[in-house]
Amino acid sequence: MRIASFDIDAQKGFTPLCPKELPVAGGDQIVTTLNEMAKRATIRVGSKDAHTPKAVWIVDKPDAMLQPLSYPNADLTWVAHCIAGTKGFELLDGLPAVNDYDFFVWKGIEPDMHPYGACYHDLNGKLSTGIIEFLKQKNIQCVLVGGLALDYCVKNTAIQLAKAGFQVIVLLEATRAIAESTKQSSIFEMQQSGVVICNDIAALDQLLIGDK
Repeated sequence: MRIASFDIDAQKGFTPLCPKELPVAGGDQIVTTLNEMAKRATIRVGSKDAHTPKAVWIVDKPDAMLQPLSYPNADLTWVAHCIAGTKGFELLDGLPAVNDYDFFVWKGIEPDMHPYGACYHDLNGKLSTGIIEFLKQKNIQCVLVGGLALDYCVKNTAIQLAKAGFQVIVLLEATRAIAESTKQSSIFEMQQSGVVICNDIAALDQLLIGDK
């Protein structure tokens, strides 16, 4: 079985390293597991949020976040995060350089587009980023998924990949959620879409052995 590992938005802007952005508790502690996950794969792919400071969804304070917007491809307000060229845009230390990945996606570049999943630039799943096509061209059958954050970009990417026909395994040890409540609902939603949830590397190895 040909396997890809997918580091989704493993950026400093989603960790306590950038406390004024979207600091997910423990988000800076996933690097070792992401690297271990990649050792089980044939190829390694990744994604980044690459936002502009002029994005229509930006608000000044955290308490103004998660308010609905009327833009077709930007549905909620967020504080500024992962602005291209800033510290928050950077991958976590210890991950490969971008050009050492086999394929890489930058998303959310347009000021009126704020996608969550890494497979499409829009929220309706029409404008492909090319990652699904790349994985199919490489005859990938299974995608191991980690990154930030579990309850938004990781969840949506995993579901998009499952809908595209891949076996998808989300490794909980390689991701963190913004909130416990949305973590549990996101796990349920992914499972309903056929995504396999795996707790740690040891459990992943057992699962992969069973698939051989």
